[in-house]
Amino acid sequence: MLRTTATPAETYYHASATEALPSAVALAAGESVSADVCIVGGGYTGLSTALHLARQGASVALLEQSRVGDGASGRNGGQAHTGFRHDPMWFESKLGPDRAREAWGLALEARRHLDWLIETYGIDAQYCPGVLHLCHKRSYVREARSYVDEMMSRYPESDLRFVDEEEARNLVKSESYYGGVLDRQSGHLHALNLALGIARAAQKHGARLFEKTRATRIERSSAGWVVHTDKGAVTASWVVLAGDGYLRDLQPAVEARVMPINNFILTTEPLGRSAAESLIRDRLAVSDSRFVVYYFRITPDDRLLFGGGETYSYRFPQDIAGMVRGHMLKIFPQLRDARIDYAWGGALGITMSRLPLVREMEPGLFNASGYSGLGVVLAPFAGKALAETIGGDRRAFDILARMPVGRFPGGRHLRWPVLVAAMSWYALRDHL
Repeated sequence: MLRTTATPAETYYHASATEALPSAVALAAGESVSADVCIVGGGYTGLSTALHLARQGASVALLEQSRVGDGASGRNGGQAHTGFRHDPMWFESKLGPDRAREAWGLALEARRHLDWLIETYGIDAQYCPGVLHLCHKRSYVREARSYVDEMMSRYPESDLRFVDEEEARNLVKSESYYGGVLDRQSGHLHALNLALGIARAAQKHGARLFEKTRATRIERSSAGWVVHTDKGAVTASWVVLAGDGYLRDLQPAVEARVMPINNFILTTEPLGRSAAESLIRDRLAVSDSRFVVYYFRITPDDRLLFGGGETYSYRFPQDIAGMVRGHMLKIFPQLRDARIDYAWGGALGITMSRLPLVREMEPGLFNASGYSGLGVVLAPFAGKALAETIGGDRRAFDILARMPVGRFPGGRHLRWPVLVAAMSWYALRDHL
């Protein structure tokens, strides 16, 4: 029987946030604002870009169509993964050994940047170390062991350890897994607190944040660019697009390469310290080998936070709690009587290669999006790279911009059905 107190508008993060919402205002009707840089999107990428630009002394106007952190940045599973969707050996095969080492070095730099943000600005991110990647098929275990051996011999700073079936089932009280990889450099955190903390830091340095202000059109002007909104306009020398899965009808070249998918999460009622620690030991975050990945962890107040299930349209299912609960019970059938207190969804941007699209789309018009589920670490760092590029240092930006990101097939009208067909096929393979 499903017991729930959840409503579609609620998230656990909003209910438990300790970082205050920023004192942002909407752009006034007919108001015209000038800035060195206009940023579209108030998530990790946009807020970090605003912070680092403001630290450099630039004037910044950030536009967010809802509230800061209301998109994927404040709705994700909170897992802070080190690296990209592809391992260094993949980069070696596609870009060569030097570029692979360069990309891996950037991944480690991005991970250190997250620590720097939290420590420098005292963000109550509630960070907890350790991510356990588990194999949901026995046939995947040998590959996991080989992967750890190769990474630790060639990239020892990855700090990975192989976990066999006995240890996996000791760490996670489920019979669904057969072994995996413990990543001690990665971890998990309070997703919304991180976004709000970066917003607070950006405002401290003078960035202006405009909420409830939707960008509707971007055009060139004699001063550089004009970003029109549903209220007023912003004139700027540079524009940064940071909308990820929520960017629509602003830049066709971005939307041809980055598409949104919806992912869904629930949290149970508090389970009690003993029950929570018996479910997942050592406060590890867990993700598994499914294409439509299951990911879960214990929150500081001893709830299970569980993510599972996707949709490929702009609409959410009516019963998110019931949908995700079905996935949760496949892993933890012992929670069939646990009450569901919060259930929600959010849109994230994915790309064909599952690598981020970080580009200068036109001179002075930048984009960073398409983190494909790894935005907690990569998005704030991409914001830093964008700010440095505008300030004249293109080192990190150029490494990101070299990553291959192609267009989705099918053109404007057929991209959706092609995406749905492809994602549905891979999801089916999870059950084979």
